[in-house]
This record gives sequence, structure tokens and C-alpha cells, in this order.
Amino acid sequence: MGLCYKLRFFRVGISENGLIVPKGLFPCKQRRGKGGEEKGMDYKTTLNLPKTDFPMKANLAQREPELLARWDRMDLYGKLRQVSVGRPPFILHDGPPYANGHIHLGTALNKILKDMIVKSRQMSGFDAIYVPGWDCHGLPIEHQVDKELGPRKKAMTQVEIRRYCRAYAEKFIDIQRQEFKRLGVLGEWDNPYLTMSFDYEATIARELGRFFERGSVVRSKKPIYWCCSCRTALAEAEVEYHDHESPSIYVKFPLSDESRRALADFRDIPVHVIIWTTTPWTLPANLAIALHPDFTYAAVRVGDEVWILAEGLVEQCMKTFGIEDYEKIRELSSRELEGLQCRHPFLDRASRLVLGSHVTLDAGTGCVHTAPGHGREDYDTALAYGLDVYSPVDDDGCFTAEVPFFGGQFVFDANAAVNAKLKERGALVLETTVSHSYPHCWRCKKPVIFRATEQWFISMERNDLRKKALQAIDQVQWVPSWGRDRIYQMIENRPDWCISRQRSWGVPITVFTCRQCGEVLATPEVFDKVTALFEKEGADGWFERSVEDLLPDGAVCAGCGGKDFDKEMDILDVWFDSGVSHAAVLERRPYLRSPADLYLEGSDQHRGWFHSSLLASVGTRDRAPYKAVLTHGFVVDGQGYKMSKSLGNVIVPGEIINKFGAEILRLWVSAEDYRDDIRISQDILQRLSETYRRIRNTWRFLLGNLHDFDPARHGVSVTAMQELDRYALHMLQKLVGKVRRAYDRFEFHRVYHAVHNYCTVDLSAFYLDILKDRLYTAPPDSVERRSAQTALYRILTSLLKLMAPILSFTAEEAWAHLPGHHAESVHLEAFPEVEEALVDEALEARWERILRLRADVSRALEAARQAKTIGHSLDARVRLHLPEAWQPDFAQDAELLRTVFIVSEVRLENLDGQVEAMDGQEVSGCKVLVEPASGQKCERCWVLSNTVGTFADHPTICARCHDVLHTPQ
Repeated sequence: MGLCYKLRFFRVGISENGLIVPKGLFPCKQRRGKGGEEKGMDYKTTLNLPKTDFPMKANLAQREPELLARWDRMDLYGKLRQVSVGRPPFILHDGPPYANGHIHLGTALNKILKDMIVKSRQMSGFDAIYVPGWDCHGLPIEHQVDKELGPRKKAMTQVEIRRYCRAYAEKFIDIQRQEFKRLGVLGEWDNPYLTMSFDYEATIARELGRFFERGSVVRSKKPIYWCCSCRTALAEAEVEYHDHESPSIYVKFPLSDESRRALADFRDIPVHVIIWTTTPWTLPANLAIALHPDFTYAAVRVGDEVWILAEGLVEQCMKTFGIEDYEKIRELSSRELEGLQCRHPFLDRASRLVLGSHVTLDAGTGCVHTAPGHGREDYDTALAYGLDVYSPVDDDGCFTAEVPFFGGQFVFDANAAVNAKLKERGALVLETTVSHSYPHCWRCKKPVIFRATEQWFISMERNDLRKKALQAIDQVQWVPSWGRDRIYQMIENRPDWCISRQRSWGVPITVFTCRQCGEVLATPEVFDKVTALFEKEGADGWFERSVEDLLPDGAVCAGCGGKDFDKEMDILDVWFDSGVSHAAVLERRPYLRSPADLYLEGSDQHRGWFHSSLLASVGTRDRAPYKAVLTHGFVVDGQGYKMSKSLGNVIVPGEIINKFGAEILRLWVSAEDYRDDIRISQDILQRLSETYRRIRNTWRFLLGNLHDFDPARHGVSVTAMQELDRYALHMLQKLVGKVRRAYDRFEFHRVYHAVHNYCTVDLSAFYLDILKDRLYTAPPDSVERRSAQTALYRILTSLLKLMAPILSFTAEEAWAHLPGHHAESVHLEAFPEVEEALVDEALEARWERILRLRADVSRALEAARQAKTIGHSLDARVRLHLPEAWQPDFAQDAELLRTVFIVSEVRLENLDGQVEAMDGQEVSGCKVLVEPASGQKCERCWVLSNTVGTFADHPTICARCHDVLHTPQ
């Protein structure tokens, strides 16, 4: 196919550096045998054979670092900024990865995608600035430091622990910076944004102050996710769901005597409300049982008792219980039951029947155990009925001493003890287990609980934050479009944002509490002083300095006039840290702007960074911080399974780079639609490596045939070009248009497939295949050859620019070998534009017919090969019968068709009656007859010709080649 310099009809040996074509008349060396006798002429040296220093073997693992060093020396990113002065900006704002551990394939995918977007926007005429960032605070880093410090941590102050955390984050920022740069990602690596930098920490405090100023922050006791192992509250985005086996129990709550008497029919019989739960440990905190306001309930006689449960679940529940002998004796409305009281099965406490729309008939009994301190719906129900938010569980997840029977027990361990107590009291109807999706801590991977504690919240209802956020969502472009629905539903249904954490490494909630009355001091003066301090000393100053140093002058409590305060020691949720990056980065750096043009992260960030950034911006600026949000899928193995150490299917980016090169990793990112999950395996990488080799060798072939071409001196005008070359440039314009549109839509897989198809089908299998004869055998400076070279130069220049955002290393390497004067880096160039002057639809229509003819002729040639009528195509004469409508258009094109078919002769004639002729499949009415060509094979061009043997000075070559050898060069 013209790759690797395997010439289709020239048997020549080519060194790594190619062959030199001598100037002047072609000298023909005598070939001699071992004894010195003459063997004829050696015409190899008369051919224009490819020559280039661009190596066939990529050696990417070795060559890529050399290119990275060159980019650093030339300050490529700085030069990009210089050439972009005055251009419209394009800001892709980097979602910060955690400064924790080495990069993995997911982070590599993310950074490469961002790099492709930034580079493609840069080459599309924008000033595409990329400021990378790192998330530096929070549990992931503190957890690792805890493991490193071990028992030593107990003897350390909070400030000392924070310094260890800062050093740990700095270490991995440096590691990840080099790993990201190794991927070929360009950016402001010497000036990234860090959420632990002093100016960023000051901005975090300043943005928190804006929420306080608007009255959006409240302190209250609410049930939130709590990790007993990490001893801290968790945000929605810090919770992962995994399969978990839990106890599944059905429990009888006896109706109180007074409530039983209120139901006239059941005065003299025990009545029980049946509940179902998978968290027996929460029963000591039960204060109510919720019924749905619209459901009908049934009183069911079971033995000597009456059980109350949802009418629609009676049959299912009795089957589950294994009870066949039962009788529905009465229907009850939920309104009729509301306000009645049950007795707790094992505690001296009432449990009130209340109404709640969260009750469903999907499972259980339609009567929902309600512990206000351990569930969101339970909490909301408690507020409606004035119930206590009771949560008798400490920070370690153990029952407090006030809990009878179970005080001091870890809650999950207490499940069995609770069940035993229920059984002892005769309240346990059924005990089984259930496997279900259960929340786990994202860091320690252990199950979490809902626990009501005193926390700081950003209210979703104050200042209409929820309403404004939902409105802002519809002002944003979401790609894929389902991202809009996903985040909309999350915002619509989410609780208040719990922003407090009980840890050390983070930015503190910079407010004070009056010692006398408990009033919170959170005035603008407080935040002004704190942010000024953080700008100089960072957030450590809050923990190092006394309350007196931190308070503004003259601070007094607005509630009681007191002057003694305690500073808050909780830190902020790290999602608040990264969520205010629009303020800390986009608004504070004068060369950036807010809102950003694009946020790009994995689809899990709809509940993570996209989510917190939206609330943080809408809550203070009443608008989203981004114009568009693009999401990518997750990396999975070749079979579609999630990568995990236990499955042994984890692939590390460094391994791929060392074996294949970062370029193959970049090609992998571009090869599939990243909006879905992306598969990777050694087989996939090997196939992509082969694809890369084909593209590289196509570029090498083009460079090899441009070794003596200077576009300024040798370029041929379009009007003087050969028809085939003009067609090739027309097809190039179609490729440029297709690729540019794909880049505009961030559809890199379409770029990859378009360019790969163009290189293998349009170029190697067609245009270059035909072109070799002209490139190699025509006079070096002839219009025919220079026309071909002009087309090749334009094609290669366009391909290198179009693929530079994806194959950044190889495009740069090939660019350095491109003849002519051009920018010192391909990345400083602009994408090619569609040149309307080269677009020729009529020419395309004509060549579409030629290609159809070529397909029919190729089938006939293959049949002739199989029949051993010919050896290869140049042994053939093709007799071609064209449909009558086509004859006027191709009557004078026998020689053109000969070159297109790569045969020695084409005759256009009438083949009616020739039964051995093959009917065309692509062209109706076409007939093809292949027969051996007459004449002898030319030793120089391999075409069979009757003119071979007619020249005394060169008896073994044809007239065409004889003319070339006598053409002055």
C-alpha cells in the first residue's frame, strides 16, 4: 500500500536514509556479475525514490521525552500565549484531582481529553488557556497522613498534623505534575492553582463570608452521613454505594391501651402495627411510625392478635411470614390512625403514628419505622410533628450510656443484640437478611450511618438557592444532554448542604460563638480580618492564633453584648473548596474569565464538582460558573468490567507509556466515544499501536517523496495540476471540513476514524498507490511530478495540523522534517481551513464513476490472477466496455484509466458478444476483459510495452522512460 517503502512494482533496496537521485542526465550504472561480466543497466539510480530522515520505527518511549524537553526549552506554552494576543479567549477550567497518589487511567483519560480540547480550540483561532489545579485538603490526604503517622498522631497538635498534610500534598503535586506532562499535556504547569495556597484559602473564607452575609448558612442538628471510622460527616459526593448484606426484620409495635380503645372494634384484643427495617440498631431511637396519607390500611386477625399493615401488602407479607390462616377484618384510613400511639417493643417509650408521603408499597409493610436522628425522611417527619431529633450515638458509632441494654456497643454489632431483645419480648415477626446497595465511605470503604449531629449547613431554601440553581441548569449546555436531567434531579431532591467536617486538614469555618448566649458572630468584619490573615499566613493562622488575635477590634455579641467568644474548630467540606474555584482562579487571574466556557470531568461529578460549583456560584452570584459541561465515562477492561486489584485487571498509565508510548494512550482516548465507558486492554492497545504504525508510515511516505520539494520554488498552481491531484485536494477539503466539525463538537472519535480512513483508504489504497509511478519515474522537475508533490505537501501539512491535538508528539516530530519555512512547532499553527477554490463537486462526481470502474476492474484482475492469466496487474491489458451514457465522458481517458487501474494498457471498445468478459457490479452496463499485455517489461517502470527493445542505447526500457533519461535535469 505504499507503506514502509514497499514499492508495488519496483524491486529496490532502500537504506534507512533513502537513495540520492543524481542531478543532470541520469547516469545508468552497468550491472556486473561476480566475474565482472556486464549484466545490463542498473536503472534504480534513475528513479526518484523516497528519502527522509523521519524514522520508520517510532521508539516513542525514548523519543517523547526528547520532544518534551524541546517544548520546555522553547517555552512552547509561553509562545502560544504570545501568538494568541488579541484572540477571543477559551477557558476550559480544570477540575482539580486530589494531590494523593499516582495518576491512574481515569485521570490520564481526563487530562488527555482536556489537552485535546485546549489544543484544538487553540488551533481554531482562540486563546485557549489551561491552568491545571489540585485539590489539596480533605480526608483522602489526611487519611494517608494518619496511616504514616500512626500512634505518633495522638501526641501532635492540629497545626503539626496540618503541616504533615501540606508536605504530603506538595509531594504528590510534584509527582502528578510530571506524570501529566509526560502525557504531552500543555498548560501553566509552573503556576497551577492549589486549594491549599494562601490566596486560595483566603478566597474560600471570603466566599463562605458571602454565604453568611446572605443568611444562607445555618447551624442545626440534622441527620447526615457519618463515617464512624473516619469520625466525620460526609457529603453526598463522598459516599459510594456497594452491595452490602443487612439484617431484614419485621417487628410488632403494640398499640397502647388508650389508642386501642380509640378504635372501637379492638378494645379487647391486642393490636400491633407491623414495621420492617434493615437497620435494627436504629430501633432504640424510634419515636414514630409513618403511614402514607393516601394509603388504605387493613386490620388483619392473626391468631389472637390484630396486625395493622397496608392493605395492598397484606397478601405479600403473609406469604413472606409463612402465615396462611389470617383474616382481614377491617379497613382503616391513615387519617383514622394518625395520632394514635404504640408502645416501643422493649423501651418505656411511646411511638406515635404519623403521616409521611415518603412511605411506599415497594417493600415492607407500608408502616415505616421512624427514627428522626437517623434518617432524612424521618427528620422531615419529626419537624412536621414536633418530635425530638434523637440520636443516641457518639462519634465512634457507639450507643451512648443513656441507651438501655446496648450502651457502649458499636451500632452494627448491636444488630444481633437488638434482634435478640425483640425475640425475648415476643416482638420479632420474622428475621432474615437482604443484600442491597448501601452507602460506604469513599475513603475507608466502610459502611456509613445516618446520624444527627450539630452541623453547619447551606440552606437550599433560604434565598431560593434550590430554585435559582434549577433555573441556572437550563442556561447551561450539557453534553451529553442527559447530564442536564441527572443534575436537575439531584438538585431538586437534595437536602441542605452540610459544609462542616470534624477533621484537621482543611479551611476552618471562620466564625465565633458567644460563650454567654451561644450567638454566632459572623460579620463582614470577621471575614475581612480572617481573609487578610489567610492571604499572609494561610489557614494555619486560625489554629495557631488566639481568639483575641483573630477577632476584629471591638467585636461584641449581637445577642447579649458579650465579648468572650470561642472560635469554630470544624473545617469546611472540601467540595466547598473546589466549588469556589471560579472565584479563586477564574475571577482572580486577570487573563481568565468567569463563567468558564467549559467544565469537563467524569459523569460522577454531576454529584461532585459540577454540583458543588453550581451551588457555590449560584449561592453568591445567581448564575452558573460554566457555560457548558462535558462528561466522559469510566475506564473499564476489555470485557467491560470495572478495574480492580482483586480482579487483576488494573493497567497503570506508566506501563503503557513504557511499552507503547504516551502517543498510543492519546490515540486510545481519541479512538472511542468517551461519553460512554471506554474499554482498554493489551489487545486494544496492540491494535491501536498497529493503527498508529500505519498512520506514521503514511506520513513517512509523504515526507520521503517531498525530499527535493520546496513549496515556494516547486509548487504548482491548481490550474496547472494534474486532474488526479486536483481530485485529491478536493477530497482533502472534505476531510478538513469533517474533522473541523468534529473538533468543534469535541467528537474526537470522529476525528480519529476520519483521518484513519483517509490515510488507509483515500491515500494508501488509492491515491498513493496510483501516484507512485509518476513520483518515481517522471523527470524530477517535471510539472507532472511537481504537481503530485504539491498535492502531497498540502495533504501532509493539513494532516499534521489536524492530528496535532491527538498525536501531539508524532505530529511535532514529522513537522520538523517538513520542507519549506514554517513555525517552529506544529502547535503554533492554525488548523487548515476549507479552501473553496479547491472544492470541485463536478470533479468528485467524475471520479466517483472512475472509482466504481476501478472496483469492477480490480475484481476482473483478481479473477485473472486466480486463473493464472496474469501474475500481477502490470502484466495485464484491460479491455473495457463502458455504458453508452459514459462513453463521451471517458473516450479520451484510456491513458488516465491505465494509471488508475495500474495496468500496462487500457483499451476502450465494444465487448458485446465477448462471453468471457466480466459484467460490472458497480457500473451497470460495464464489461471488463483482462488478457496478457503485449510487449516486453520495461526494466525501469515495469510496464509492458511494445517500445521496449527499440532503443539501441537502452534496449530494456520503454519509450516513456527513454524520454525521461534524455530529459535535461
